[in-house]
Amino acid sequence: MHFSKAVVKYRIPILILTLILLVPSVLGMLATRVNYDMLTYLPSDMETVKGQEELLEDFNKGAFSFIILEDMPNKDVAALKQKVENVEHVDTVLWYDSLADLSVPMEVLPDEVYNAFNSENSTMMAVFFDTGTSDDLTMDAVREIRSICGKQCYVSGMTALVVDLKDLCEQEEPVYVALAVILACVAMLAFLDGWLVPFVFLTSIGAMILMNLGTNYFLGEISYITKALSAVLQLAVTMDYSIFLWHSYNEQREKYADNKEAMAVAIKETLTSVVGSSVTTVAGFAALCFMSFTLGRDLGIVMAKGVILGVIGCVTVLPSLILVLDKPLQKTKHRSLIPNMGKFAKGVIKVFPIFLIIFAILIAPAYYGYSKANQEVYYDMGECLPEDMNYVISNSKLREDFDIASTHMVLVDSKLSSKTVKSMISEMEQTDGVKHVLGLESVVGSRVPEEVIPESIKSILESDRWELLLINSEYKPASDEVNEQIDILNSIIKKYDENGMIIGEAPCMKDMIETTDHDFAVVTAVSVVAIFIIILLVEKSISLPFILIAVIELGIFINLGLPHYLGQSMAFITPICISTIQLGATVDYAILMTTRYKAERIAGNDKKTSVWTALYTSIPSIIVSGMGLFAATFGVALYSDIEIISSMCMLMARGAVISMLLVIFILPAMFMLCDKIICKTTLGMTKITDKKKIEVK
Repeated sequence: MHFSKAVVKYRIPILILTLILLVPSVLGMLATRVNYDMLTYLPSDMETVKGQEELLEDFNKGAFSFIILEDMPNKDVAALKQKVENVEHVDTVLWYDSLADLSVPMEVLPDEVYNAFNSENSTMMAVFFDTGTSDDLTMDAVREIRSICGKQCYVSGMTALVVDLKDLCEQEEPVYVALAVILACVAMLAFLDGWLVPFVFLTSIGAMILMNLGTNYFLGEISYITKALSAVLQLAVTMDYSIFLWHSYNEQREKYADNKEAMAVAIKETLTSVVGSSVTTVAGFAALCFMSFTLGRDLGIVMAKGVILGVIGCVTVLPSLILVLDKPLQKTKHRSLIPNMGKFAKGVIKVFPIFLIIFAILIAPAYYGYSKANQEVYYDMGECLPEDMNYVISNSKLREDFDIASTHMVLVDSKLSSKTVKSMISEMEQTDGVKHVLGLESVVGSRVPEEVIPESIKSILESDRWELLLINSEYKPASDEVNEQIDILNSIIKKYDENGMIIGEAPCMKDMIETTDHDFAVVTAVSVVAIFIIILLVEKSISLPFILIAVIELGIFINLGLPHYLGQSMAFITPICISTIQLGATVDYAILMTTRYKAERIAGNDKKTSVWTALYTSIPSIIVSGMGLFAATFGVALYSDIEIISSMCMLMARGAVISMLLVIFILPAMFMLCDKIICKTTLGMTKITDKKKIEVK
């Protein structure tokens, strides 16, 4: 109570301090680097990650791109190549004139080299950068190359993907936040009991969102998925706490003449109930930190931090705002659009066996769809971009003109004999889907003596420790075919050099597939166990955690299973994030109803009356909270052109509605069915009998 009275007493200093803190928060938010490259979140001990580091260290080569040029004379291509070579952080540009003077006919080159760089009306350059794939300097270099080459030029590669993704995100993000705020505001105006209340809520939550985004500066960088979703999610998830405080304050105002005293009691009551529900939400997000694919840690830390800041704002900033604006808030109150739910709740309880049957029927198809949908995810981030983006067009050109869908790089010991390497190349070229293998040994064909090869080319493909080979593949990254191909190529490489490594986009994605498959199981288990323990401690019951999690998990199975039945595929990170977010964010609804049901039973009411009271008193809060989460995410889902953001927001919006319906219809039916078990396995309820009957009105 001391804390509550202090907040009431120092309400003006709290608001002044909040305004002061917003200045460094905005500066911190603007200074936080955003990472758009998913592959950087792979564990650092993986061979593909180590190989990338070796490539940068030994060859001074980080990112790699192909530039495709259409209908351009060789002299113009040569002039353009020189301009590209002069771009800062371009280390090497490989083309025909890297090997021979333009006066020498192209036909002198070995067939595989000629075919690798030429098609009917297109020619191709390979560009190596001296900085990493997602480095800001590499992105600037790609932008400059695009401006130099103009419309006849198509730049492929992971950096091109990152550039297009960054540009699209920066264009869309202000609209995400605006949509989330406007639609959440509409939902609150419709379901709350005041015209000014939603704007006070949004002011308080908005301040906490800015502080959360500002403190991300201390993390060094955050992923674009975290940046795009964190504000929307924090708004949706922490809105519940504001609603709890507002309802509690209005109740206390009827008991106390002094509004400051009423607020002190409301803060105390809200803090008790909000801490219990926020801990489950924080646990859900914290479970993401157990992923070895560290994007989970990135999203988990930011979202858990956002929820904690949301709770702090709810019991400090929001009460201060309400007290300062008390008169206009009271004047603009109106009746809630949500009617009294007594009759509706009575009807639900009357036919509760029907909802138990529905629950039983849904389990099998929901779980089947869920397990299938998890196998149908995509890992290629290029698939999340619109088809008119430069990167997507470039990749299509590369496939159509050169039959290349991915490029692998191989590092083998430079001390291997030329004969050994040729034998290895020959074996690799027999592998299904391998288009070309390019290295010193393929450049040194029967018609080009080794002495003729310029030293500049040798330095590109060979260092003191490693020789570099390029493998062009017909198979797309993250496809089953390319993963099988990489396994075969890896076994060939290890046969000739046990320390040899295959690296590049497709091998990294293969590692990502294996890592995230394992992560999904770990995160799901950790989040369920953590929330189980929290419910067990909060409700002091052995049976209630099973019941609550069963209802919420069914909602998750239905939500994540629907894409399978609708013929949709999700980004690989979507099921992992959605399962924990939906569990953490919507278990609050279940806890709210359960706590009231327990209180009614302990007070001496019979089973039916207790469930009825818990249901009809909880429905308004559940509807406002669920529709708030739906509204904040649904607009973003419809608007975003980035498929991964759009689908995650759609699943969150749909998950909020599904969980809301299950808690309203299925959870009361479970209480009716399991009342005896609950009473026998819950502290403080073991002596309860069902003898006292109260007429449900």
